[in-house]
Amino acid sequence: MSTLKKPIVTEKATGLNEKGQYVFEVERTANKVQIKKDIEQFYGVTVTGISTIRTNGKVKSKFTKGGSVSGRRAHGKKAIVTVKEGEVIDFYSGI
Repeated sequence: MSTLKKPIVTEKATGLNEKGQYVFEVERTANKVQIKKDIEQFYGVTVTGISTIRTNGKVKSKFTKGGSVSGRRAHGKKAIVTVKEGEVIDFYSGI
């Protein structure tokens, strides 16, 4: 089972691509060793560093006829992966 959920393609994350860093959403229980193994196997690159960030779900509420309804988005985890200089990960190759 892969620990990678999806790559994060935002303006800030795309700016990191020039430095050889890529951002992925990963399973909350994944550790750096598992993330490194999955990225090297799936994308065929050499990983030189990984930083992980645990994110809390945002609290959301809305007001309806029956009263207020509140909830929370799911918690998550992101990984910023640095690859060896000269190597790239192309997210758009299959499009």
